[in-house]
Amino acid sequence: MEFREFSAKTVDEAITKASIEYETSSENLEIQVISQGKAGFLGFGAKPAIIRAVKKEIEEVLPKETAESARKPAPAKKEEKKSVKPQAVKEEKKEQKRENKKDNRKEIKKENPVKTQEKPKETPAPEKQAEEKPREERKVTLRTEEEIAEIKEDAQKFLTGVFKAMELQVEIKMEYKNEEGNLNIDFEGDDMGILIGKRGQTLDSLQYLTSLVVNKGRQGYIRVKLDTEDYRNRRKETLENLARSIAYKVRKTRRPVSLEPMNPYERRIIHSALQGNRFVETYSEGNEPYRHVVVKLKNR
Repeated sequence: MEFREFSAKTVDEAITKASIEYETSSENLEIQVISQGKAGFLGFGAKPAIIRAVKKEIEEVLPKETAESARKPAPAKKEEKKSVKPQAVKEEKKEQKRENKKDNRKEIKKENPVKTQEKPKETPAPEKQAEEKPREERKVTLRTEEEIAEIKEDAQKFLTGVFKAMELQVEIKMEYKNEEGNLNIDFEGDDMGILIGKRGQTLDSLQYLTSLVVNKGRQGYIRVKLDTEDYRNRRKETLENLARSIAYKVRKTRRPVSLEPMNPYERRIIHSALQGNRFVETYSEGNEPYRHVVVKLKNR
């Protein structure tokens, strides 16, 4: 084949033109660069790049490679075909069918007991009864004035250290009710929203830690209640209003509604608010900290 001339702005573009013309890649072309071309200045004095190209002759090489590669594999395939006996193939197929049947029977036997074991797990009713039962009266340990002073001092030290680490100035007020065994602590100061946290989670966590501190090494359980800016009462009113609105929604739609996860104290507020409702009932399901209340229609 004869060389053909191609021109473009750059050598690469000229090679691309040649590849398109010959319908092959640049690797299969023999290329001679005649002129590199010039870009010029603002289009003045520009010169195109010129190349000469021809398709390489590779037809002679291909027959030799294909002939060498096709020499030895052919007889090997024939020998393999001859070596396989039809009877052996039939026996292997029969054995595979028998094994498949045995495996299917084993899988069916394994699946049946699993189904029977899963059914008893879905029993939210006992959980409902456990929370709705009235609390048993706990034994209250009457304490001396010295013991009460020590309890308040332990709580004061712990909370002061926490607020110092948080860089908060908080006034702490305490009241111990001896007959009930309750230690009520109220906070006053700026930025009390930080102590409350999202849905009271920070306040609940601080209350739990304070309870651990004051009950350590003491006989009789001391119930600790932390509050600030009357948050506990406001939260109780909010939950009671929520319970009534959810009950109305369930009665209208006739579909159960699952509330957001709550701590045991808040779940008891929901249960108590709807305990006397004629149309709906409540129960709790899930595990802590994702345990929540479900409101549904009563079965009539």
